[in-house]
Amino acid sequence: MTHDGMKGQVQQQFGKNAEKYVTSPLHAKGKDLDVLVSSSGASPDMHVLDIATGGGHVACALAPLVKQVTALDLTEPMLQVAERFIRESGHQNVNFVPGDAEHLPFEDDVFDIVTCRIAAHHFPDVFSFLTEAFRVTKPGGRLLLIDNVAPERDEYDQFYNEVEKRRDPSHVRAWRKSEWIRMMEVAEYRVEAMVSFEKTFLFEDWCKRAGLPEADVRELEASMLCAPSVIKKFFRFEEAVPNKLSSFGGESVLIQASKAR
Repeated sequence: MTHDGMKGQVQQQFGKNAEKYVTSPLHAKGKDLDVLVSSSGASPDMHVLDIATGGGHVACALAPLVKQVTALDLTEPMLQVAERFIRESGHQNVNFVPGDAEHLPFEDDVFDIVTCRIAAHHFPDVFSFLTEAFRVTKPGGRLLLIDNVAPERDEYDQFYNEVEKRRDPSHVRAWRKSEWIRMMEVAEYRVEAMVSFEKTFLFEDWCKRAGLPEADVRELEASMLCAPSVIKKFFRFEEAVPNKLSSFGGESVLIQASKAR
């Protein structure tokens, strides 16, 4: 599939499920969001860009701490629900811009902080996203990226990315931690810190949030339950009753990187 086709798939997927991502506990709350805010170094004179804002949770959390937040997303319905959520939260210093993470519609060196949370696994060209984020960040500014990551071991990486793709066709790739560090440093960022977060995916909610039809939910569940025992153990499978997948585990990371002055 072409890059444009993949982006169209993202717009279709998130356009029809936008409200679910505003209310999703995995997106609306979480220790990762708290750590992002506390490590941001945000101050009242700063301008923030939140790339692929989704439900607007990062933009909403940083808005009280900074001068201006720009929330960017490829999907117009997602921007609309994010704006409603943020305005209802009482913040007026957030503007909403439709745009592509790989071709940012901004001048060079304009943002003190650039953020992107639980979105980059949908980007067809993640390195272009990194180089664009670097371009629009002021010298001395910071990138704060959170995303789900794949394990370093090949068979675990393959399993995780395969089930994510079956659940949501707009999924491109969850990258390994080692891949993120390499790509960031090649893009000329200085990686300063990484924090890992254990995630628990409630299987039914995870599927419903992506709008997966019931027949496909059951097919995916059966396939996952046929996985080797080492995979079930690594991904912390929980079965409420035999042959009924209750939850499984994953991992996300927060990577903090800076642009040299």
